[in-house]
Amino acid sequence: MILPRVRPSLILVHRTSALSIRWLSSTYNPSDFSFTGSGYTSTIDTNSSTKGPLSEASLSGGHRLTPRSLKEHLDKFVVGQRRAKRVLSTSVYYHYRRIQQLRQQQDEEEELLQHARSMDAHPIEDDYPTQRAPLHYQHDYRRDDFVPIHDHTPLTLEKSNVLCLGPTGVGKTLMIRTLARVLEVPFSMSDCTPFTQAGYVGEDADVCIHRLLAASNWDVRRAESGIVCLDEFDKIARPKSNNGSKDISGEGVQQALLKIIEGTTLQVSAKPERRPPSGLPGGGPAAAGGGGTGTASKGEVFTVDTSNILFIFTGAFIGMDKVIMDRVSRGSIGFGAHVRAEDTTLDEGQYRGYTPFFTPNEGEAGKKKGKFNPLELVEPGDLIKFGLIPEIVGRIPVLTAVEKLDEEMLVRVLTEPRNCLIKQYEQLFHMSGIELRFTSAALREIAKSALKMETGARGLRTVMERLLTDAMFEAPGSSIKYVLVTEAVAQKKQPPLYFARGQKHQFHGAISEEEAQWARYHGQIPEEKPVNRSYEAYKEKDRAAGFT
Repeated sequence: MILPRVRPSLILVHRTSALSIRWLSSTYNPSDFSFTGSGYTSTIDTNSSTKGPLSEASLSGGHRLTPRSLKEHLDKFVVGQRRAKRVLSTSVYYHYRRIQQLRQQQDEEEELLQHARSMDAHPIEDDYPTQRAPLHYQHDYRRDDFVPIHDHTPLTLEKSNVLCLGPTGVGKTLMIRTLARVLEVPFSMSDCTPFTQAGYVGEDADVCIHRLLAASNWDVRRAESGIVCLDEFDKIARPKSNNGSKDISGEGVQQALLKIIEGTTLQVSAKPERRPPSGLPGGGPAAAGGGGTGTASKGEVFTVDTSNILFIFTGAFIGMDKVIMDRVSRGSIGFGAHVRAEDTTLDEGQYRGYTPFFTPNEGEAGKKKGKFNPLELVEPGDLIKFGLIPEIVGRIPVLTAVEKLDEEMLVRVLTEPRNCLIKQYEQLFHMSGIELRFTSAALREIAKSALKMETGARGLRTVMERLLTDAMFEAPGSSIKYVLVTEAVAQKKQPPLYFARGQKHQFHGAISEEEAQWARYHGQIPEEKPVNRSYEAYKEKDRAAGFT
């Protein structure tokens, strides 16, 4: 069979057109050199931008994690507490950076040590073990000669432990947990209330390190760079009067914590985990290991160095405000002397005179408050007077305080944080196909009720449970589609308002009516002036119009 002859110019045109069609396509496959498990591919996506290894690097060349970014992240979870957020963010950030530098120095030292060992190795010694080692020259100093001392240790960056004091339910623990979660460092929290001296019934002081090691999946290196939070730190203060009984949970526990806080080497033995039997929920082989990859056998001993562990202490320190006010207020002895009021508030002049930092604590809007938190003026002498020993106070250089939540801040706690209570209860009702709404007046009444309980933000959940218990019981599985909590409901004058599926317009109408009334009451919407419909007014309008 004889094939027809084709001109070379036609072949060139055909190849050029096919190549242009390939380049115009969005996915170009020049050759198939992808192999299974090789990590390479022959596919190029020309519609998306190409990302290199430095695509996610900062444009300024600095680290993406900064104290300001940590503080902004805390604003998503905790309302207020501007000064405490700044102090905690700064302390945790520099602890994180210090750990990075220490690890880098350790890696460099190991590399130099391996290089020195390789340089000192001799091939003859390796081949012939009986060969005498080579002699190194050493300078022979006489007795009267000066022997220089060379210390090549790098600069040591010591840690700065933090004490955060303030009332309960304001977000002290939440801020520390959030920072530890962002940095992805091991974190453990221990309560100081059950701590006792060694040999007595209770927990030893080193149990906090044991919990940190368990939180790091028994990885000693990760545990040595973690964060330990000791809550209720004021409960181990030295009592003012012993009444003839021995103090086993006060000064003795503080003495046991001294070396742990400053830095020491602890021998931590692994204890068997108490797990329920396989027949109960949470039992069985799946519960072993605490959900982590690391395991520790019974009786295994770990050596943990606490020099690089950051300790954060928290506590309510009830009565500390009176100690501070006795120190900063003027005396009241003699005629015409200033008598201090019973409340523990300060004006701006007194606050500026005794504040330990440069700028006073400002509100979130940038306006200075008329009254300030006296706990922000705490000094080491106040802590010693409260019952802490001077040795442990000197090992906590950073002091900060949180302020008590007022009504406005409680309303913000209900609505602003990422895990706010309003979103939680709306999600609970949404899982049953029910829409839950609150009016502005109802939120204000809920905050007022929680403020009277004096338990901080924890009182909000108590009020919410009291208001929504009946609705949470009756709504699921019924014809109720919408639940509304108004001001009257928050004041417990009536039960929550229920609306069926076809009453959506009435549901939104009730919300709009109360919101408009609330806005008008607070001056956001000007009230309409009443129309004067007297006979004299009508007669005056007729004269102006020319009818009479």
